[in-house]
Amino acid sequence: MKTNILSKLSRLLCFISAIALTVSLFVPLWRIELDAPQYPEGLALQIYPHKLGGEVDIINGLNHYIGMQTLHAENFIEFTILPYIITFFALFVLSVAIINKRKYLYWVFGSFVLFGLVAMADFWRWEYNYGHNLDTNAAIIVPGMAYQPPLIGFKQLLNFGAYSIPDIGGWMFVLTGLLLLLAVLIETKVLSRFMRNKAIVLLPFFTMFLFSCSNNKPVAIKYNADKCDHCKMTISDVRFAAALVTQKGRAYKFDDIACMSAYSKEHVTTKVNAFWINEYEASNKMIDAEKAYYVKAELLKSPMGGNTAAFVSEVSAASFAGNNQQKVMTWEMVK
Repeated sequence: MKTNILSKLSRLLCFISAIALTVSLFVPLWRIELDAPQYPEGLALQIYPHKLGGEVDIINGLNHYIGMQTLHAENFIEFTILPYIITFFALFVLSVAIINKRKYLYWVFGSFVLFGLVAMADFWRWEYNYGHNLDTNAAIIVPGMAYQPPLIGFKQLLNFGAYSIPDIGGWMFVLTGLLLLLAVLIETKVLSRFMRNKAIVLLPFFTMFLFSCSNNKPVAIKYNADKCDHCKMTISDVRFAAALVTQKGRAYKFDDIACMSAYSKEHVTTKVNAFWINEYEASNKMIDAEKAYYVKAELLKSPMGGNTAAFVSEVSAASFAGNNQQKVMTWEMVK
């Protein structure tokens, strides 16, 4: 019978999971943020286990014009049953730690994963209906346009950028899932060979790190089609194109480093994750602007007068600068 007993570490993980689920009852689980020029500080919709929070009234007013349904907590049965489901799992996990039986750990982990999958599928269904079932008598109708928010990540909806991500309660759910998975792996001895160097302790942090780095990719620009987000001119000269990506994953594109610099100064509250600049000597190759080397010269004649060329290496920049009697500059000098 002792082989069915949980280890002390697994019991501790269950206790922590129960606390995390209890906390999630009182904080928002998810948030959808909307950014647009007319709302520079953004609008936020927060989804709690039992209610909606944030700028719900303003968002409902905007939705009315494009025919989307208004949001009211009483219209969602999920707000009635979700607090009970979360409470059930918190008590279930706590019971596993108290009863101290391995088989109950497997049951709670399996049912929690199943609940998570069903919950995300239901959330996607809600977003689909919310964005597709539009009022045909709305004041603004764009043929073929749907307004379904992203399940997770960023999506452009007309002039609004929609960003969807777990809030505090959602991260409590992620933490619970990781801790229960860790307990299962410990009890099944799958990771016993790693326990010697304690590598298992890093698993949750490594998962978070991978998620946080997933959006650090160069921005793709459609030349002669995309417009500069600052001057509104069509981006046509590949040599001088630039872009920035916010911490929320939204990309802003520019036809000149001067436009990107001006935009950054005008939107100082925007949290930038990465700046990108096209390499002057390459054909449509975006490089990390903060690691590039620059040469500024009037003869470059860039679209908006920035007249600055970016190079991936200091040697290339020095060669170009020497030929044109200019000096090499860093990002801090040109931004």
